[in-house]
Amino acid sequence: MRLSNDMLLEQQQKLIMTPELRLAIAILQMSTLELGEYTQNELEENPLLEEKEVEDAVEENSDHENEKNAETIDKTAEWLEYFNDRDIGFPINDLVEKSFDNFLTQRPSLYEHLQFQLHLACKNVEDMAVGQYIIGNLDPHGYLCVEPEEVAAKTGADLDQIHKVISLVQSFHPHGVGAYNLGECLLIQLRHYGKENDMVREIIAKHLDDLAKGKLGKIAQALGITICEVQEICDLIRTLDPKPGLQYSPMDEVKYIIPDVIVEKVEGEYVVVLNDSASPRLMVNQLYENMLRQPGAFSPEACKYLEEKMGAAVWLIRSIEQRRRTLYKVARCIVDFQTEFLNHGIKCLKPLNLKQVADIIEVHESTVSRATSKKYIQTSQGLFELKYFFGSGVENQTDHGQISSKSIKRIVEEIIDNENTAHPVSDQTIVEILKIKGINISRRTVAKYRQEMGILPTTSRKRY
Repeated sequence: MRLSNDMLLEQQQKLIMTPELRLAIAILQMSTLELGEYTQNELEENPLLEEKEVEDAVEENSDHENEKNAETIDKTAEWLEYFNDRDIGFPINDLVEKSFDNFLTQRPSLYEHLQFQLHLACKNVEDMAVGQYIIGNLDPHGYLCVEPEEVAAKTGADLDQIHKVISLVQSFHPHGVGAYNLGECLLIQLRHYGKENDMVREIIAKHLDDLAKGKLGKIAQALGITICEVQEICDLIRTLDPKPGLQYSPMDEVKYIIPDVIVEKVEGEYVVVLNDSASPRLMVNQLYENMLRQPGAFSPEACKYLEEKMGAAVWLIRSIEQRRRTLYKVARCIVDFQTEFLNHGIKCLKPLNLKQVADIIEVHESTVSRATSKKYIQTSQGLFELKYFFGSGVENQTDHGQISSKSIKRIVEEIIDNENTAHPVSDQTIVEILKIKGINISRRTVAKYRQEMGILPTTSRKRY
């Protein structure tokens, strides 16, 4: 066997994930808010980056305006000088400018809300200590997570005092907090509203599971009353809040969504506009750029640092511009494909997948997926996530086209909304109605769609 060292020339194609490519991919996935925060950080760290200033419109009669402004400045200076000479208690320069930020407030948490009521209701220090320990051991839903014996061991109070303070906490708003379980929480609310009676207590104590499943006949047979009476009691129980603590949960705060794409109908055609208001437009600082072109202006270390920052700035600007172009192409393609949806609503939504869009704009599917991730589009039909327009569908036998699963869900929802509550439509009946409309799906698919929309089954929707 012969062993030898040979030199071979071979040509290969490889995809190398350079830092610049990683940056472009990361920026493409960012939402508008994330991109705005990222660019602000880069503006602070990179001296060669600066934000483009919005050019002001040309003002008419500029000479007249300049004279007017100069006169106003002179008068303002005279007034400031006059007030500074006067003894009015504080100098004008120390005045704090009013801002709407000073008027912003935050809703108190459940703990803070109950603590405020505890300080108003407690009359002695011992009850205050027990009450604070109890409030501190409520879960986010408002339920008490410790037994009275544990409270007694931690606070040193006797059980009678602890039960008294627990009853006090249970009288606080929101009504139902401080309970150990769902049944006690519901009874506390009924007691507060003055609607507690023996029959309601019996249903809550023994038949909550049957109530959740809509087995009103079984409850009526067990209690020896009519189904209509059970239905009235169940309607009353369903008005109560099973998780009162969530009323003060920070997750319930209003969160505003800034759309990345805005679609407007102008002269019968839909125009796609990218929303760049939340992310600044960047440019390279001209001063540093000119200084870098002058030989010997910086030391070798400083020159190397500035060249690295120059490369980072250029790549960032290119990546943001590439993101804008890709996002516009994807949004334009979706708008052209879903024109019927924009005109007539969700029932005209067409099935669409990433490959169709990728083939039209000539990019990879992963690029379309990244471009639609966490992006929102504002249309005449409402605000939607871009991924909302992608989904499977089934064949419509009437026009031999495709109909989206979201459109089918909307049709099922309308059928159930218009049903006779005394005789609600079954899943099989919905299948037959859809078949008349040319949509051929199984009963199990209808049941799956109904569960995804949070619609109860036939037995639970029936009204007596």
